[in-house]
Amino acid sequence: MNQTLINPKAIVFDWDDTLVDNWHSIHAGLNAALTAMGHDPWPIDKTRSNVRRSMRDSFPSLFGEKWKEAAEIFLSHVRRNHLETIYVLDYVPEMLSHFHQAGIYLGVVSNKNGVLLREEVEFLNWNKWISKTVGANDAVRDKPDKAPIDLVLDGSGISRSKEVWFVGDAISDMECAYNAGVSAILLRANAYDPKEFAEFPPDRTFKNASELTRFFILPKQSGQNR
Repeated sequence: MNQTLINPKAIVFDWDDTLVDNWHSIHAGLNAALTAMGHDPWPIDKTRSNVRRSMRDSFPSLFGEKWKEAAEIFLSHVRRNHLETIYVLDYVPEMLSHFHQAGIYLGVVSNKNGVLLREEVEFLNWNKWISKTVGANDAVRDKPDKAPIDLVLDGSGISRSKEVWFVGDAISDMECAYNAGVSAILLRANAYDPKEFAEFPPDRTFKNASELTRFFILPKQSGQNR
């Protein structure tokens, strides 16, 4: 962990738990689907730890042949209030503004439904910083496959390399970075067991957006290499 990083030409961010917290909406929508399909509702901790893959990758195993019906229930419920429940994590707007002003190409790759994801980005007026947003079903395969990284970089003139950072909070983000051959950056405030990332260890770990931004700024001011 905490390997030397190559200065980024592009930074791609995960969405939930990396830039924003919208678990209230996700949790309520999932429990609506679970209840409708005859399952017991989940506590919020279980939702946070288990909802990492896209619906097309996770709902078939959870709901069987009725997974598309469950998906519609989930999406219908989330659409009602997901713009009202977004909580922006500390210092994220300042971080995005700084990287944008530095001329770095910014994108988002998430396993959240692409339509909902872009609605949230637009609602926050972050399109002024983020060049492209890729959600579930937008690419031929979803995260942790490399396909969403290819799609988010398409048209940017930037190819997959260590000069692209993928910043996320979960093992699926680190796995996606490895599959794409880009730098894996873990952004997580809470302590974690390194064994969780034994197969896909991050190149660097930061506690929050402020720390990540300072890491980018301070070496330039001091003339040091990273």
